[in-house]
Amino acid sequence: MLEDAQVRIAVKEDGEKIMEMLKNAAMWMQENSINQWQYLLNGGDDKEILNSITLNETFIVMNDEELIATFTLSARQSDWDKHIFGEDPEGDSVYLHRLALKPVHIGKGLGKEILEWIKENISTDKTYLKLDCVADNSKLNKFYLVSGFHYVGETDQHSKYQKKLFA
Repeated sequence: MLEDAQVRIAVKEDGEKIMEMLKNAAMWMQENSINQWQYLLNGGDDKEILNSITLNETFIVMNDEELIATFTLSARQSDWDKHIFGEDPEGDSVYLHRLALKPVHIGKGLGKEILEWIKENISTDKTYLKLDCVADNSKLNKFYLVSGFHYVGETDQHSKYQKKLFA
């Protein structure tokens, strides 16, 4: 799917459509009894999402003029990352947040292609790509395991995963 798409760093003008996509993803999850991202529906993380765009940490995946996915990569540890993973004194990790696909693309391999794109295209001296997800979201946990991530524990009902960027 990515061969027909363009992955690029989001710009300020993309903010509204990224917010809409993330809220639509949260609504879809709620409608499908998936306990993840409900806080986004009430504006939770709006400022952080827009700040990540300003810091050039958010990417979008476009197919023609249609936004089909988004994700955020940060080489800096947020307060949430510190809470979930603990302090990273070596600073050798990149953190993946808010990987979201339009629901029509879920289960078609786009998510896995994005994870591979990250590994192949992100220029960094960091060792690990880390992420977390709600521990009781069994499909998403399985997706990350199948995608080559290693489960490294759980904090506050969130599964923690990491993958070496250069294996």
